[in-house]
Amino acid sequence: MIAYDAIIIGFGKAGKTLAGELANREWKVALVEKNPKMYGGTCINVACIPTKLLAYDSQRGIPYHDAIERKNKVVEELRKNNYENLAERKQITIYDAEATFRSNKEVELHAAGKKEVLTAEYIFINTGAESNLPPLKGDMDSDKLYTSTTLINEEKLPERLAIVGGGYIGLEYASMYQNFGADVTVIHSDDELMPNEDREIADEVQSVLEEKGVRFLYGVKAEEVRENEDITLTLSNGEQITADAVLLATGRKPNTNNLGLDQTAIELTKDGEIKVNDHLETTVEHVYALGDVKGGMQFTYISLDDARIVMDSLFGDQDYSLQKRQNIPYSLFIDPPLSRVGLTAEEAKKKGYRVKEGALQVASHPRAKVIDDQRGLFKAVVDEETESILGVSLFGPQSEELINFVKLAMDKNIPYTYLRDQVYNHPVMMESFNQLFSSLK
Repeated sequence: MIAYDAIIIGFGKAGKTLAGELANREWKVALVEKNPKMYGGTCINVACIPTKLLAYDSQRGIPYHDAIERKNKVVEELRKNNYENLAERKQITIYDAEATFRSNKEVELHAAGKKEVLTAEYIFINTGAESNLPPLKGDMDSDKLYTSTTLINEEKLPERLAIVGGGYIGLEYASMYQNFGADVTVIHSDDELMPNEDREIADEVQSVLEEKGVRFLYGVKAEEVRENEDITLTLSNGEQITADAVLLATGRKPNTNNLGLDQTAIELTKDGEIKVNDHLETTVEHVYALGDVKGGMQFTYISLDDARIVMDSLFGDQDYSLQKRQNIPYSLFIDPPLSRVGLTAEEAKKKGYRVKEGALQVASHPRAKVIDDQRGLFKAVVDEETESILGVSLFGPQSEELINFVKLAMDKNIPYTYLRDQVYNHPVMMESFNQLFSSLK
């Protein structure tokens, strides 16, 4: 048995960040990753970086095969850098192995038929999430059936792509593959798109995607999949969809498989997430869970912030916690992107706010004409009494950058009038705040 100060299970954003910070404090760290192709975590290998790269290239008219080649090169470079940045540290030992708990403080490693046991006072679980597959009948082992992590490794563009699931992952892939030239059909079990977003924004998103050629089927479920020369989905209304590839984009679930948590006192929520307190400590003292495996928003910047919470818990004044995390922005990288922070008007009213709401058609803004992209709609919601910004939804070009400026304003309790009356350079998209916050009523 080998003793460490800390064992980190999973080489994701939180895990690698924590490993480096602990090594800086002369902790002896074991970093365990079962898949060498996942050094650096989900984001750089199979999610954020490769998908956003492909989305970008799809908008530039880059052929699909060339985009896949560039994606592979970028991912390989980032993976190598992530490995080398930690492997060179004398305080860190990287194990290529699968980790299973033997007790609250012991972890057994399995690699190449060999076993090794590690122990540490502090253990950090950063195993991420995995695709949540729907219970379809039929040929579930078909090589024409994909998840979001496997489709982007396919070098040949499917001419007809059926996407099961109209959530954020499904919409990003629908936009991207339609841009590359595929004929995309989205099968969505709900009666409307993005039920948690502002309805006008959601309708605008649907309109833009349909103009691209994306076909939506609402209120139906995929029930059976059969492979022949192509692949055919049978839907709950009896309709059949034939495609060259089917993407199962029905969400992701915490990856706790084979962790051996039943050998510990670590508890899970009813949704299978590792239960944590406000400082990310599990139901076992000095064992923490970070990133997607603990549930909540599945973003790499959340994982990074999880590492900050843990570091503050270990070495700070324990002031920073999940409760202090606020105003988390997110972007859906469709074309154009949708970005949001805070509440919609409907959500704000349900919370008891007296709201003022404003809207701006992107087409009315000068910068949109300059860059020749006039698609989209911007909306803002403020508290009528305090003039605080309650939320902003931006569907349009460069929204992924603009939204962070709004978050800063909300964090610092800057009234909307400051953004409304600010002097911005010209012609830029940020000038839209002059118009957007002047439209409130």
